[in-house]
Amino acid sequence: MIHSFPPFVNIDTEILILGTMPGIASLEKQEYYAHPRNHFWKIIYTLFNNLPVSDLFEEKINFLQDHKIGLWDVLENCERKGSLDIHIKNHKENDFEMLFEKFPQITKIVFNGKESHKYFLKKFGQIKGITYYVMPSTSPANTMSFDKKLEIWSAILD
Repeated sequence: MIHSFPPFVNIDTEILILGTMPGIASLEKQEYYAHPRNHFWKIIYTLFNNLPVSDLFEEKINFLQDHKIGLWDVLENCERKGSLDIHIKNHKENDFEMLFEKFPQITKIVFNGKESHKYFLKKFGQIKGITYYVMPSTSPANTMSFDKKLEIWSAILD
């Protein structure tokens, strides 16, 4: 059984980015999007014209929070061989009712990949007052080019 991290959300969070479950590299480092070929941090920093990307996870989280962005996963725990979402079994979702009660200023959810959206929608449906954006996964398993991913992800700034 593997477990996601606690949410990186605060009183200023308006946009919540959700993955499905951290991959092996992230679980080992205990940091979101730790795989060196994952495009997540490069996309976020590029969107806000702030390169290079920090090497320190704490600084990356502060950067997100400075831009009113939070980070979490749809699943609290699951069984999975490897890092791919298609291998997830026996999953349990995180407590989003509690999260949205505590942080009612969240108005956008950005799903990092179709699988996170699928798991979320199946359990929670469309939540009133929250707009959903389904983005291409930033995972190295998604072979879409960085530039194409960046172009699509730029919609979160609208």
